[in-house]
Amino acid sequence: MNRQTRTFIVVAVAIVAATVASYGTFRALSRPVEKPVELPTKKAVVAAKQMPLGTLITRDAVKLVDWPAQTPLQGGFSTLEEVVDRGLITGVVENEPISETKLAPKEAGAGLSPAITKGMRAISIRVNEVIGVAGFVVPGSRVDIVVILKSLVNEPFSRIVVENVTVLSAGTRYDQDEARANANAIRSTVVTLMVNPLDADRVALAQSQGELMLTLRHPLDGDPAGDMRGIRLASIFAGEEVVAPKPAPTGLRRVAAPPPPPPAPPVVRAYTVETIRAAKRSEETLLGGYVAR
Repeated sequence: MNRQTRTFIVVAVAIVAATVASYGTFRALSRPVEKPVELPTKKAVVAAKQMPLGTLITRDAVKLVDWPAQTPLQGGFSTLEEVVDRGLITGVVENEPISETKLAPKEAGAGLSPAITKGMRAISIRVNEVIGVAGFVVPGSRVDIVVILKSLVNEPFSRIVVENVTVLSAGTRYDQDEARANANAIRSTVVTLMVNPLDADRVALAQSQGELMLTLRHPLDGDPAGDMRGIRLASIFAGEEVVAPKPAPTGLRRVAAPPPPPPAPPVVRAYTVETIRAAKRSEETLLGGYVAR
């Protein structure tokens, strides 16, 4: 083998080696470098399954997960003992963090009672698909209650009896359990509302005397409904508003109006007449045709 051949072989081997090294370097540099970063964490209590309002939390219904320490949960818990045997005042879904605002006070129990605000009352009304606004009345909704009276007045009329109330639950406990088991919509045969004691009296009386309807509000609409005097059946056909009569205050007697005063006596006009008899001049007053002396 001569010198020229050996030089060619050396050059060829160098080129191949350089090519392989360059390709290997390119692959190494183009591959993303994964550097595990360990962030400081702390334990947080989350729901292990979906739970509706009123559920009493058990140990198997919650679990502990790692939560970034830089973004702590406001009102969260770090141990299971802090949430076990406490009732939920709002529904939660799986893996949702449990916070103080979602739980009833300790020893308050479970069920609907802990969800009722202090000073308020819960009252249930029977509904159907139409009254329940086609099933869109769900817990947390805001509704107005309209009563339709047919037998207590001369003609049917309707009016709003209570406005802007919160729906606590929709459907009975049996309806809710059946809907979760079969993945169906809640039939909502009963709707439970949170009202003050006076409004509870209004709803109970209206439900016993007429038919109730619910009107669904926008979640951010808290303005009063305005004129709540109601409307009669005649106004639908007459094209003008006919206001329903206002009911008498409960517990008060109606007192007859006093008779009107007697008419005033007619006013008698007086006339003054000047008379001259011989050389004597005098004035006389006539009242209604008679002479006053």
